[in-house]
Amino acid sequence: MAADKRRNRIIDEINKYGKVEIDQLASLLKVSPMTIRRDLALLETEGKLIRSFGGAVSPQLLVKETPFRTKETYQGEQKSRIALKAIKHIKEGQTLLLDSGTTTLELVRLLKDKENLTIITNDIKIAAELIDSKIEVIMIGGHMQNDVGAVFGSQAAEFIESIHVDTFFLGAHAVDLKAGITSPSVDKSYFKKLMMKSAENTWLLADSSKLNKKAFSHVCDLSDLTGFIIDDDISSELKKQYSESVRVL
Repeated sequence: MAADKRRNRIIDEINKYGKVEIDQLASLLKVSPMTIRRDLALLETEGKLIRSFGGAVSPQLLVKETPFRTKETYQGEQKSRIALKAIKHIKEGQTLLLDSGTTTLELVRLLKDKENLTIITNDIKIAAELIDSKIEVIMIGGHMQNDVGAVFGSQAAEFIESIHVDTFFLGAHAVDLKAGITSPSVDKSYFKKLMMKSAENTWLLADSSKLNKKAFSHVCDLSDLTGFIIDDDISSELKKQYSESVRVL
């Protein structure tokens, strides 16, 4: 089979199933896995797919990064309800680690009048919200992601590895029953994993618009969480399905 025809067949498989695996394509097209890897690399440069571990996925399936200004007002009422539920799991004197995001920002707005708390975050918007509060705030240093206001990088990772906190409130770009929690980049997923590792408990805060979606890089499985707090714009059947893997509030 000619190379162009083979690559068109790969795109057909991607469009049909949403993802492909190298070994399956090699068997289907009767070529070596190395040939398939070269095909996937070329097709990725053309923007026709995104390579993943062991294969590739369709770009249309994946949730992309959203600028802060775009997501700040989206699902605002739902995020407020989630924050009201989350605050019930915070005790006086605790040290909290807050992931970047607009839902965790809503939580901080409810905590501004508290005193005996320590909040650690990699989100400059969250830190700025607490400027006039009596909460002890530790802002994680590192490389700031423009348009988002989140801080990552080796310096930030080194700091996270040196601390231990009571509770981590995790934000999510995408949540799926099988794929778990995923984010748009490997670096972001790695940092979220480090944050989870530093905490006694991890609560996922995500509104219902994030459900049944996938992003590029895996963060964790639903079963790795202490619990999942979501707005009530979710069907009883879907809540039941998610509750089989994690405590859902």
